[in-house]
Order: sequence, then structure tokens, then C-alpha cells
Amino acid sequence: MYRCSLTHSAVPVFGLTFSSLSRLAADEGTFEGDSPESFAVVELSPTFPKTFDSNIRLVENGTEVSEFVLLGLTGDPTLQAPLFVIFTLIYLITMIGNLGMILVILLDSRLHTPMYFFLANLSLVDFCSSSTVTPKVMAGLLLGDKVMSYNACATQMFFFAAFATMECYFLTSMAYDRYMAVCRPLHYTTIMTKSACTRLAIGCYVIGILNASVQTGDTFCLSFCMSNVVHHFFCDLPAVMTLACSDRHTTELILILMASFNVFVALFMIFISYLFIFRTILKMHSSEGSQKALSTCASHLVAVSIFYGTVITMYLQPSSSHSMDTDKIVSVFYTVVIPMLNPLVYSLRNKEVKRAIKKIVENRATWLTPAILATQDAEL
Repeated sequence: MYRCSLTHSAVPVFGLTFSSLSRLAADEGTFEGDSPESFAVVELSPTFPKTFDSNIRLVENGTEVSEFVLLGLTGDPTLQAPLFVIFTLIYLITMIGNLGMILVILLDSRLHTPMYFFLANLSLVDFCSSSTVTPKVMAGLLLGDKVMSYNACATQMFFFAAFATMECYFLTSMAYDRYMAVCRPLHYTTIMTKSACTRLAIGCYVIGILNASVQTGDTFCLSFCMSNVVHHFFCDLPAVMTLACSDRHTTELILILMASFNVFVALFMIFISYLFIFRTILKMHSSEGSQKALSTCASHLVAVSIFYGTVITMYLQPSSSHSMDTDKIVSVFYTVVIPMLNPLVYSLRNKEVKRAIKKIVENRATWLTPAILATQDAEL
């Protein structure tokens, strides 16, 4: 058994209040104590992460924590298996959808256009973003492995922040591409050249890496000497920052300013692009032309709405106003669901992509038919 004690009014034991610790104890062991003056005695089962026991000594000695414990999506054991199945299916769909989209774009020469160049990069970013978070969540649900080393937590935070920023700017690049295609079709091929698209893509990757470097560096410059329990299913910036025992106001201000700049600059450019697009569509005399223009923009608008809605909800508010349970639900959308939805949205609503997939399947069948007939003849 593992024991720890605290007063009813105490706040800091691994970042948990008395009430939340009592709920945790109800799940893992027993809880005693019925008055503000009494002590809470929590008896934890041997299956409870031993990191808690080791970090009791760390807190007493006033030293820095060396690892973090992720509380995960839920503490209910009956939900672990169903959630593991759901997340596994979502991750498989994400992997097949995004890598499949990249493969289709590479194999079909008719899709070698700026629009699909950016879509292939977006699919790559979505796959990498999901792979940064989802496998660890699956391991926690299946094996109960919720402990992350200090360096592993920083690495996960860095890559997730980088890929999220990259997606932000790739969506902006795609909006600019749609603006050029709809509003300036005669200049489209001369402006959206291969070199121009490559420079835009490199810019998206560089901005993502720089943004993640600053935010992760600032976050892990803080001291984590009172708590190591992350009330989340991955090392997200707001969840980790709330555990700091040093002054985090400057770091929080930098986070909010950088997130605000990235979000609002990108959103402003998207808004201006679509303002001109809709104005051009309204001036079109052909209903067929306007419907075609709208259809090429609809998928992008859906992706933008989902992505930026969740990002604004998560990052553009002080950490003191965060509800961790609400953050978990919102985070599931932009870490797991959005990377799965993007290839589905762009493929199901896009005739060119569906035509390319059909062509690849038919060619595959053509390649396999002689081999199957030869095998049958050999058997006869």
C-alpha cells in the first residue's frame, strides 16, 4: 500500500485538491477523513502508478520532478477497453486516409496542381500530428502506461505544437490558392508556380518549428517542484503550465500572444480571401461556374471552421479559466478527430479525388488479372 496525508484545506499534492484526491482515492483505494481539521489518508493499490510514491519524496525534498503522470481520458476501468477500440479505429482511419490521400495525389498526374500539393502536405501534417498523441493514449488505455519522462513530455509538446501551427498556415495557404483560382484565373498558373508553392510550404514548416521551439522552451523553463500529475491525456501546453510552482505569468502571456498572432493573422487572411471569392462568385453569370467554385471551397471551409473553433476555445484564454475536463473533450477533436475528418471531407466532396481513386483501383485490378489467370493456369 502507498499512503499520503494532507489537510482538508490543503491544495498542493500533485496538483490535486482535497476533493479531487478523495475522488481519486475512491477509484484506487480507500479514503478517510471527515472534518476540515482531519487528515486524509489515501491507501493506494499496488497497481496505482509508483510515480506518485517516488514524487512524494521529491516534493518533500523540494527538488524538480523528473517525470509526469497523465491522468488520461477517464479513470473508470470499465471504459478503458471500449475507448481503446474507438481510438484504435480512429487512428487506423486517420493513417489510411491521410497516407492514402498522399499516395493518390502522387500517383495521379492530374492532381499535380497547387491545390492538391497543399492538400498532400496537410495530410502529412495531420498524420504526424495524430501520431504524436494517439499511440500514447492507446498505450495508456490498454496497458495503463501513463507515465512520461520529462524529456518525452517536452518532445511530445514540441511536435504537437509544431504540427498544429503548420496546419494553421497550410489552411491559410489553401485559402490563398482558392482566391487565386477563383478571382484571378488568368494569372493563376503564372503566380502559383511550383517554386512559389514550395516556398509557401517551407514557410509553413519553418513557422511551425519556430513557434513550437519558443512555446515549449518557455514552458519548460518553469519549475515543476510541487506537481507532476497532468490532468490531460497528453502533454498539452495549458495542462502542463498549470503545474508550475514558479511564476508563470510571463510565459502564459507569451503563449497567448503567439497563439493569438498565429490564429488571428491566419484567420484574417482566410477571411479576406473568401471575401473576395464570394464577391467574385456573386458576379458570375453562370450558375454552373458559381457552383463549381463553391464546391472547391466548401471542404476547405468545413476544415477551417472545425480546426480554428477548437484552437480558439483551447488556447486563447488564461489557464486559470480552463476547465480540464472540458479541455479534454475539446482536445479530442483537434488531436484525434480532425486529422481523421480532413481526408474524408476532401475525398468525399471532391470529384477529382474520387475519380483518381477509381482509376487507381481499376489499374490495380488490371495489373492483378493476368497474374491471377496465370496462377490458375499453373494450378490446372
